[in-house]
Amino acid sequence: MDYSDILEFSPDPTWVIDRDGRVIVWNRACEELTGVPAAEMLGKGNFEHALPFYGERRPILIDAALRHDPEIDARYPTLIRKDETLAAEVFLPRLGPEGIYLWMTARPLFDADGNVSGAIESARDITARKQAEGARQVSERRLTQLLESVHLVAVTLDSAGRVTFCNGFLLALTGWSREEVVGSDWFERFIPEDEREYIRAVFLEGILSDTLLPSFENRIIARDGNLRMIVWQNTVLHNPDGTVSGVASLGTDVTGHRSLEEQLRQSQKMEAVGQLAGGVAHDFNNILTVIMGYGNLMRMKMPDGSPERANLDQVLDAAGRAAELTKGLLAFSRKQVIAPRTVELNGLILDVEKFLRRIIGEDIRLQASLTGSEPTVHVDKGQIEQVLINLATNARDAMPKGGLLAIATDLRELDESFIKAHGYGETGRYAVISVSDTGNGMDEGTRNRVFEPFYTTKEPGQGTGLGLSIVYGIVKQHNGYINVYSEPGRGTIFRIYLPLVAQEQPDAGEKGAPPVPKGGTETILLAEDEPSVRKLVEIVLTNFGYTVILAEDGQDAVEKFRANRDRVSLLLMDLIMPGKNGREAYEEIRRMAPGIKVLFSSGYTADIIRSRGELDEDAELIYKPVDPMTLAAKVREILDRE
Repeated sequence: MDYSDILEFSPDPTWVIDRDGRVIVWNRACEELTGVPAAEMLGKGNFEHALPFYGERRPILIDAALRHDPEIDARYPTLIRKDETLAAEVFLPRLGPEGIYLWMTARPLFDADGNVSGAIESARDITARKQAEGARQVSERRLTQLLESVHLVAVTLDSAGRVTFCNGFLLALTGWSREEVVGSDWFERFIPEDEREYIRAVFLEGILSDTLLPSFENRIIARDGNLRMIVWQNTVLHNPDGTVSGVASLGTDVTGHRSLEEQLRQSQKMEAVGQLAGGVAHDFNNILTVIMGYGNLMRMKMPDGSPERANLDQVLDAAGRAAELTKGLLAFSRKQVIAPRTVELNGLILDVEKFLRRIIGEDIRLQASLTGSEPTVHVDKGQIEQVLINLATNARDAMPKGGLLAIATDLRELDESFIKAHGYGETGRYAVISVSDTGNGMDEGTRNRVFEPFYTTKEPGQGTGLGLSIVYGIVKQHNGYINVYSEPGRGTIFRIYLPLVAQEQPDAGEKGAPPVPKGGTETILLAEDEPSVRKLVEIVLTNFGYTVILAEDGQDAVEKFRANRDRVSLLLMDLIMPGKNGREAYEEIRRMAPGIKVLFSSGYTADIIRSRGELDEDAELIYKPVDPMTLAAKVREILDRE
């Protein structure tokens, strides 16, 4: 049989032998591959004279094609036999500078009677492909080494979402083993149930359309059930034919960053409300000054048995509650004036303990566990007592069927690790007050909002939502920190951190009530831009015997003083007035009368006033709303000073 015309111009090296092993076809591609011309090969016995490019190796594919011999197949374990065709990858070190790889196929030839008459074998040079595969394997090994060394999540998924690769960082982050992850369904293993179907749909749609988002973020579940927020950078992978084969993703764990961002947003929101509270204080306190002032004047003139006195008491009581509400807002905004002194913390808690027992009721057990170190802090005793009262009240409401309220003190060194974990704080030693209960507890959403003003979970009319926001404001005003831990059904614990001060003798107790104010006959220049307040103060001072000269603003006050300088003994000046403010008017008057006495008043808070440079640290300042007795006492105190 003559095969030469058919095979001569085949691009693949091809040769044919007869049953006796002699070469009967040796095409041009064979000549180019081996450098041996056909004339030297034709008619030679294949088994007696091995083909040159085999070297000392026998042409096993040809041998196997001529004979169905299991021993030959066993000698060549990489041999592929499909029906009558055999195939194998062969490396021939003697061809080329570094040897070549051939993909060789062989099959027997049959005569008309169906007997084997010979065999045909062809070869295809796959050296370039093998080198590329080797380079790719080296690159993949290097890439794997790189992905195992970075602090990033690295994962590849096939087009169905099964994990084909993951790095050690993912395993360390989530607690799963490699055997549990590789081959598993990514969405079943790592995506929270409430997000699973949506994330899977986004993935599959992106795979099918080859439009997967290059960047997105989602939560993944660790083995212990904790959630981590990951920001992904995705690359779609393709098969050689261009179809999508899967996705490779690098992820950054941003769980800590998201927590800090949420804390920052919460802090900014609370700061904004605090600024609003400070701004409202001026006008609101002017109104309360008028209500409480006139009310007290009326009450002072009423006989004890007057039927209208009880009604007036209700009005004054409501005004008092409004004043307390303002103080609460200012405490939240950290702008309320405080009078700190050195206090032994354990003693403070023991002092307030008896009052707390009356607040919480008989069905709640109060337990105090105080450190033996006697921590000393610099605080406003009344405000810290208010903190404990508010927390105890909150705990009582969380335990309608009774329970345990525990108050403990301890010492704690805040270090960099604490600050990094919590996102706030300054290093140093702190006294810690822990207030815990066995009540209903809170879910995460409630816990994140618990310090917001006016936020409450109580029924309408049962709470203002200011209790814990006031606690927050007082603690921050004392340069302290407060955090809360709670779970539904497992109670709540608040921890308050107050800076420790050097051990020293605590300050004396609270001063006694001020004496009943005396009146006088001096002349007072009153500068107040609010007409209703100006009229009220005039009436109060006149009732105590003083002569009052009225001024509508700072410039008017300067002119009134210039006309009455020999008569005026005291300036009573609102600080914030249109045009020339109280500070500017006082400075001008002081140049005319250096020793003139002054008492400033304001409905603004001290930090706002001082931030504007309108008040010296040692200046006398009385805050609105102020009742007539307190005002008269302060005026008399300043007038009596030498």
